[in-house]
Amino acid sequence: MQYSHDDADLIKQPIGYWSWAAYDAVVSRTRAALAEIGTTQPQWWVLAQVARAETPRTRDEISRTLRGYLRTGTETMEEEIDTTIVRGWTTETPGGHLALTPDGRAFFEKAAALQDELWAERHAGISDEEYLTTLKVLQRFIHNTGGRAWHH
Repeated sequence: MQYSHDDADLIKQPIGYWSWAAYDAVVSRTRAALAEIGTTQPQWWVLAQVARAETPRTRDEISRTLRGYLRTGTETMEEEIDTTIVRGWTTETPGGHLALTPDGRAFFEKAAALQDELWAERHAGISDEEYLTTLKVLQRFIHNTGGRAWHH
């Protein structure tokens, strides 16, 4: 690939622009690929939370975890959880716990395979060491500017 600038000029480039451009490219690609199989990114998050939970989680627990992802918000997450129920991918117990249906498990596996493909696509030509450094640098930018990420 060809970089936008030589190293001397690239080091002067604004992190705000390049982090936004990376975000926009990754999220747009992910959402388009998920749309092709008939789901949204927040619905994928719900399915992944339900499928990967060690113990059944409630709607409220899942909504609280996910509403901060990309500033999705409580109302949107509640709607997306409802959609996974309407589509027959999850069920909700009287106690509010969510579980995958057999159709939901099959769809989750299909979407998880797609996510694996997208991961490989994004990481082509990027070593684990480079990726780790990138995440640490981005987290340092967040820290240095007084920002907060989901893990705070």
